[in-house]
Amino acid sequence: MGKPEQRWFKDPDQSPSLHSVTSETPFLSPIMPVLTTEKCTACRRESPLVTEAEVLELKPQIPEWTLMSREKIDRLERVYRFANFAEALSFTNQVGALAEQEGHHPAILTEWGRVTVTLWTHKIRGLHRNDFIMAAKIDSLAP
Repeated sequence: MGKPEQRWFKDPDQSPSLHSVTSETPFLSPIMPVLTTEKCTACRRESPLVTEAEVLELKPQIPEWTLMSREKIDRLERVYRFANFAEALSFTNQVGALAEQEGHHPAILTEWGRVTVTLWTHKIRGLHRNDFIMAAKIDSLAP
């Protein structure tokens, strides 16, 4: 039995769509845990993808991250900018150390003056709460 298809990244011209989730999107819950205080949990192939309601609740805590789909896999992505390659590389190493500590590893592209971080949960081929936790923790490392 395969996992059911869960697609909520729609064409921007269609409605409803998560393309409209922004930092101004209101929280759905008046008491929401701060993602940076949470720890990534072990994920299994049967772990659930985040629901649209969960994305709407979690996304405002990481407003600079973009929701996107690549190769039919939903992901979070953010570009961090730096003054030079050395600063970008230092940040990359900090993200790597955090990934090891959390047991959740992003795709990282380090270039002169910028680092692109992409998160998704490989085992479930999509987004899990762990991806939002890591995004918030990575943001806390940024200068």
